[in-house]
This record gives sequence, structure tokens and C-alpha cells, in this order.
Amino acid sequence: MLEVAILSVLQGVAEFLPISSSGHLVLGKSLLGLGDVGMRLDVFLHVGTLLSIFVFYFAVIRRIVVGREWGYVAKIVLSAIPAGIVGVLFKSRLENAFSTPQMVGCALVFTGIVLTATRFMPKGERDVSFLRALLMGLAQAVALMPGVSRSGMTLAAARAAKVDSQKAAEFSFLMSAPPIAGAALLEILEAAREPAAEAARETGWGLCIAGALIAGVVGWFALKLLVASLKGRWFWLFGPYCILVGLLANML
Repeated sequence: MLEVAILSVLQGVAEFLPISSSGHLVLGKSLLGLGDVGMRLDVFLHVGTLLSIFVFYFAVIRRIVVGREWGYVAKIVLSAIPAGIVGVLFKSRLENAFSTPQMVGCALVFTGIVLTATRFMPKGERDVSFLRALLMGLAQAVALMPGVSRSGMTLAAARAAKVDSQKAAEFSFLMSAPPIAGAALLEILEAAREPAAEAARETGWGLCIAGALIAGVVGWFALKLLVASLKGRWFWLFGPYCILVGLLANML
């Protein structure tokens, strides 16, 4: 339970803060001496953070649905296409290539450099256009590499395109829902094809549900913290943190 709780907290914090949840999970498993914890737990942790998005942005989602803002929905769909293509074609290769703490460390250093660079980018007041949505979608595809932060890349791309920070945050996390849901669905389908012997080694259902709840609650607070950082001028400070963790990871 303690190990699942630690991984759940890592997932909830790092899924939304621009510090890479996949990278921190790799490092967390390495430090805890864990091997593959199983697809079932991965699915539940992702579902937990997905639910936190729906809860945090419930009013926004309700506005979109009730107001039939199909243009906004179309932008979300457009932004999901690059990650969908890269995920289907190369996700397993990327995960295998970046499965070691050392490779994750290099990716975290890259993330840190990008985040630190946002310190020198002026804030903008633009809306999320179709072109800017596609740009954020391309940034999201880059973040399929473990150690590269999805929120960090998409928000940095939005900052470079001079998108208003609050609108960028709202769109960044709503656009993450399709890829997270898609990844969870793929893992469910893979789990369904597992031999009975491997399925028996999966994390228990009770622990998975507890992990999802922990990841969801922690994820909600992480979202709140990130939105607050975008209102201020300290979003870039996540950059030095990622660089430091990346350098330390290369010592493992």
C-alpha cells in the first residue's frame, strides 16, 4: 500500500505540474526497487488523474457542452491528432528507449531548459486558434518521451505563441483528456490479452482503486497550484527543478 501510495502521489503531482509524470514514475520505481507494477495500476492511476481534470474544469466543460462550442471541441480534437499518430506508431519504442533513469534524466534536463526559457518569453493575450491548437498538439506529441513534461511542453508552446496564460492552461488540460483516455484504453485492451499467469501478478483491485483516488485528489491540488503559478511569474522555476532532478537521475 505504501509503494502504491507513493506512486499515486507522484502520478497526481507530476501529471499536471510541468515535471513529467512518466519520468518521475520511472525514477520512483527505480528508487523503490520496483519492477513493472503492471498495466492495471497504470490504467487506474491515469483514470484517477483524468477524473481530476473533469472535476477541476467541470464548469468549463459544462459551458462547452451546454453552449455547443463545437469550434472549441474541434480544436481539442485537432490537438490530439499528433500525439495519437506518434503514440500508435512509436509509443512502445519511445518508452523502451527512455525506460532507464539515465535516459529519463536527459529528457528531464531538456524539459528544464524549455521551462527555464519561458522566463524570457513575454506573456500574451491571444486566444487558442486552430493553428495554435495544432502547435500545442505537436508539443504534446514530443512529450510522449518519458521525462518530457506534457504540460510543460504545451504551456511553453502556448507562451511562445503568445496565448493568454489562463486560456492556455484551460486548453492544455482539456486537450490532455483524449490522449490520457486513449492511453488508458490501449492498456486495458493489452491487459485483456494478458495470459492468466501474468494477470495474476497484477496489482490487486483494491490497491488500484485506492491509487486512483489518491492520484485524483493529489492531481486536483496540483492543477490548482499550476494555475496559480501561471497567474504569477514563477512558472519557469519548475525548470531548474527538472534540470536538478535530471542531473541527479544520471547518478543512479
